[in-house]
Amino acid sequence: MPDFIGAVDQGTTSSRFLIFDNKGSLIAQHQIELDQFYPKPGWVEHDPYKILGSVTTCMEKTLEKFESLGHSVSDIKAIGITNQRETTILWDRVTGKPLHNAIVWSDVRTDTMVHAFQQRPEHTLVAEKCGLAIASYFSAIKIAWLLENVVEVQEAVKEDRVAFGTVDSWLLYNLTGAQNGGVHFTDVTNASRTLLMNLTLLTWDNDLLDFFGIPSSIMPTLASSSEYYGSVAQGPLKGVPITSCMGDQQAALLGQKCFDKGEAKSTFGTGAFMLFNTGTQPVKSSHGLITTVAFQLGKESSVHYALEGSVAVAGSSLRWLRDNLRLIKSMEEVGELASKVKDTGGVYFVTAFSGLFAPYWRDDARGTMVGLTSYTNKCHLARATLEAMSFQTKAILESMNKDATVPLKVLKVDGGVSNSDVAMQIQADLLGIEVHRPSMRETTALGVAIAAGLAVGVWEGTHALEDVNAKGVTVFRPEMSDEKRRESYDEWQKAVKISYNWTSVEY
Repeated sequence: MPDFIGAVDQGTTSSRFLIFDNKGSLIAQHQIELDQFYPKPGWVEHDPYKILGSVTTCMEKTLEKFESLGHSVSDIKAIGITNQRETTILWDRVTGKPLHNAIVWSDVRTDTMVHAFQQRPEHTLVAEKCGLAIASYFSAIKIAWLLENVVEVQEAVKEDRVAFGTVDSWLLYNLTGAQNGGVHFTDVTNASRTLLMNLTLLTWDNDLLDFFGIPSSIMPTLASSSEYYGSVAQGPLKGVPITSCMGDQQAALLGQKCFDKGEAKSTFGTGAFMLFNTGTQPVKSSHGLITTVAFQLGKESSVHYALEGSVAVAGSSLRWLRDNLRLIKSMEEVGELASKVKDTGGVYFVTAFSGLFAPYWRDDARGTMVGLTSYTNKCHLARATLEAMSFQTKAILESMNKDATVPLKVLKVDGGVSNSDVAMQIQADLLGIEVHRPSMRETTALGVAIAAGLAVGVWEGTHALEDVNAKGVTVFRPEMSDEKRRESYDEWQKAVKISYNWTSVEY
């Protein structure tokens, strides 16, 4: 009988639970969309209980499908948790109740605080110690906002009742018993996204905690990405060990089997995230990228690092076309429309709905569409939206090539937008390199399943994963001329500059 591994994949817009066998084949899954709350312009929140409820419901529904195929829950050897990163939750460790809604990674309410922190004379210690820029994207700024603005949080801090966690910590805590013995952990990949972990020592850094005014008592215990955290406390998976936690983009890097230095992947989900494995030594970027932990597969294992470039808006721009403009009925329709025209008719769309991330780091940028004429139709807008993801990815790729000194030859892709052949051909054309897409594209969940399976001996090591998800790779090769590629990218950069200075932030 094969061994099976379960994977919680809790993302920005949905939650899923998936079950893989020891060959990496997807056996069963269930998905539920997650409500987004927008209390004010630029604010994005989730209800922590809805996050938890969506996950447990997905577990139950997936297990029903799994058992209907003739399998037994007892054959599930472990589960892993992969999650939207940076999203911040504070809860009461006595009652187990959240003290505020989760503040989502893309939320920009903290822009004023960000610039106040950036003006401090000692601000350079942040990037030196944790590899990240001071930006609203990361967790420490969100914690600082909650400490300053939420009375319930302030009162709980005085009584030492506050626990902080990214989504992985919240799920781990609740799945292992919540206030009745639940564990308070996070792994080094998620911790590396908080602005609070020392990147080389892999510990919470007191200087960083002091800089942001955050009490060390609220922080979770740090662990590797592949070890025993605790067991599920109740429900149909009661007693099953939880043996992996990973931020979703690091999990996708593992799921794409980028185990070695020099390999890279890009995930096109709500946002787009490119990670480049730099090996066991962190590489500090001088071209607008951030340095992060890629994975640590066991307590005694070496840590692998990565350079990362993040795009705030990717798949969510397609959702915007559907839900806000009513331009399309389904997100899949974008590729169909884009294929009906050979180009955008001169339209460029900078999807900076909440500023621009790497390599620009401009939180004063806002969504900008230029080049519109009476000739423009919805097919051009659809294509411009897909091109926006590719242009931002190209900007990141150029920075990676400069920092890593070795030009990337192949980009492995996954995520919902990668299902579109049109989008991936545009990607190859504008990047000028091959784009490889696996046949089984649930690589984020597969990555955390791999880490969980390694912890319980389903696989003896990464060398045993050579045949996992290796068949049916689709290769997209560039068809655009170098001259056309340069011209298009130059026009895009002009549009990016026009998107600046649309808020009160001064540069």
